[in-house]
Amino acid sequence: MKIAVLIKQVPDTGEDRKLTASGAVDRAASDRVADEITERALEIALREKDADKSVEIVAVTMGPGTATEALRKALSMGVDSAIHVLDDTFAGSDALTTAKALTGALQGGGFDLVVAGNESTDGRGGVVPAMIAELLAHPYLGSLDTVVIERGRVSGQRRDAESIQTLAGELPAVISITESSAEARFPKFKGIMTAKRKPVSVVSAAQLGHSASSQANGNVVLSTSLRPARTAGMKVIDDGTAATQLADFLSAENLI
Repeated sequence: MKIAVLIKQVPDTGEDRKLTASGAVDRAASDRVADEITERALEIALREKDADKSVEIVAVTMGPGTATEALRKALSMGVDSAIHVLDDTFAGSDALTTAKALTGALQGGGFDLVVAGNESTDGRGGVVPAMIAELLAHPYLGSLDTVVIERGRVSGQRRDAESIQTLAGELPAVISITESSAEARFPKFKGIMTAKRKPVSVVSAAQLGHSASSQANGNVVLSTSLRPARTAGMKVIDDGTAATQLADFLSAENLI
């Protein structure tokens, strides 16, 4: 079995995140880390490799040169090789352009399964995995909490506000997982050392048949603005009328 895992480098969620004037993520404003949800996706693939050493795992990302750091971490965790879609043409790409570029990198790779996080912590769009499945004409099982891969099929469960749903599909397929799936493992020292020798293929826009003109109809950010600073909350001092004050406040905010 050959599994592709979509990895994304994002600004550290523990720090302030900012946008540039063009609406793109300001990658210089904070530390860069591999998105935790994509590392959880990687754990799904690594557990398959633990059970069957013949499983081949390829980490795939699209991003600037610094995104290699996220790929190297994936390699240190046990991934066999990596693909880096790297080209200035893709700077500021919208979800559809990103999906098309990643699909181009995946096509012809002979992947039985593509695993992704259900949504990144920077964009929160949650649509790229589904778009890739559509472009590849593969079944899509989205937002899975659990994953089982056996006998040429993938299945799992996902939860909504009212039910637990069981999904299944034939391979090849694309799946996305949620934060309810298993936490990612830590790289071992041996893995960190061997990661330096594992291959990372760099793919350009031209190799994918992409040009600046093909991105011209994508989404364009017209303006950005800072989120308003949080204001001080209301203090209720109990002078015998605290209950009334609280009730009046909740009523004014249409909370009761």
